Amino acid sequence: MPRVSKQQSEQNRATITETASRLFRQRGMNGVSLAEVMKASGLTHGGFYGHFDSKEALANEACAKAFELSAKAWQERVGAHRKKSKARQAIIDHYLSDGMRARQAESCPVIAFGGDLPREPESSALQQTYVQGLEHLLATYQGTLDDPDADSTRQTALVEYALMVGAMTLARATEGSTLADELIKATKAFLKTDRPT
Repeated sequence: MPRVSKQQSEQNRATITETASRLFRQRGMNGVSLAEVMKASGLTHGGFYGHFDSKEALANEACAKAFELSAKAWQERVGAHRKKSKARQAIIDHYLSDGMRARQAESCPVIAFGGDLPREPESSALQQTYVQGLEHLLATYQGTLDDPDADSTRQTALVEYALMVGAMTLARATEGSTLADELIKATKAFLKTDRPT
């Protein structure tokens, strides 16, 4: 069998990473086998170790890819608005949208990988990737807040983002019940930019 070119090998690795990122966000890292990832990538299971040393190495790269995609989407939303309050509202509205609730394969990596991280060893490569990705999203969100006090905006960003993550996690867990809609609606109302402070 002929060897694949370096360019094709890089393309195959990117395909595996993107497929794993989607599947892991949809079903969790432990809910997806390497054979499923390779099949969904259109490649043979035996070819996996030509690209990655382990499932953990793939998970780390897939997590990084998911954060990269989220960061890009957030930057686009922020860049589309001159006013910080509008940029903040755009992130909130998208994050808590029905579409994002339904499309778990495109889920926020904070939610998608958050359930698997407590089972990972402390200071693992995956945990470091997760923390870096989370910090990047928090910094983007913090940049949409109008407050000259950096400590105050950091605290607000932490609380508001944690609220969005929690609301979406609970809404997905209670999907099909009226509680799911209530959680999203209440969170949106609480985070409204023109609410009294």
